[in-house]
Amino acid sequence: MTTAATDGALVRAVRTYLDHLTVEKGLAANTLSSYRRDLRRYLQFLAHRDVDDLAAVDEATVTAFLVALREGDADHPPLGASSAARTVVAVRGFHRFAVADGLAVVDPAAAVKPPAPAKRLPKALPLSDVEAILEAAGSTGTALALRDRALLEVLYGTGARISEAVGLDVDDLDPADGTVLLRGKGGKERLVPVGSFAREAVDAYLVRARPELVSTRAVGGALFLNARGGRLSRQSAWAVLVRTAERAGVTRDVSPHTLRHSFATHLLDGGADVRVVQELLGHASVTTTQVYTLVTVDNLRQVFATAHPRARD
Repeated sequence: MTTAATDGALVRAVRTYLDHLTVEKGLAANTLSSYRRDLRRYLQFLAHRDVDDLAAVDEATVTAFLVALREGDADHPPLGASSAARTVVAVRGFHRFAVADGLAVVDPAAAVKPPAPAKRLPKALPLSDVEAILEAAGSTGTALALRDRALLEVLYGTGARISEAVGLDVDDLDPADGTVLLRGKGGKERLVPVGSFAREAVDAYLVRARPELVSTRAVGGALFLNARGGRLSRQSAWAVLVRTAERAGVTRDVSPHTLRHSFATHLLDGGADVRVVQELLGHASVTTTQVYTLVTVDNLRQVFATAHPRARD
């Protein structure tokens, strides 16, 4: 670091900012340590570019620093999106403070946005795990077991959200057409085909179990009932899946949304068009659905790496 950067106005400004965070904001020691480390790296970057005054920092300078964070150098490994974003937040806070405190006229970092974190890929279960859960659901043959099997078959067989599944009424099923009417976000409705396994599970539940659960407290024509005859709640449906997954020996984290993710991923793995999957899931935009294509490409890459004779190192 050059002498100008070590003893100059920039370093004094950073010290003033850190004092402000300590005294005025009362930030925790660990947070202050992170800010100090991030701003030290920023000062080093500016020093290497012979920038020793706040007035000499412009938006291109801050953007170049962000690029340097992501690319790394001889002394620093490349930072991921979340780590780079944290450092940029520290720099933006520093420049915002400098303007507010009268140390600078212009905020050169205001338009430099922290990098967005990488989009998390949905977690889908292998088909073998889904099948194990579904088999475990109805294993005891009780009324509640038949209900649980029907519920989970509907969740996986239609890709329904948990709220859509527990909100179903008996009349929403069309046995002749083999479809179910799902009511999604914003009151939007969509007709989704129901596969034979889900239809058989629902039929068994309606004939052998639901009449046993019905009581005078039953909520209208609710399809899935709890033990007291009321409509099954989202929380109870979630608990059904968690308990059944444990009984099936599935050790992965499982939620109702996991079955929805698995529904979409397995369809795409089987060759379904992404726009068809979009309609089935009730996504307003195909871009929301396209995240699932990343999962299937990742699966293809793994298969290629292990199966192709010229793919291995």
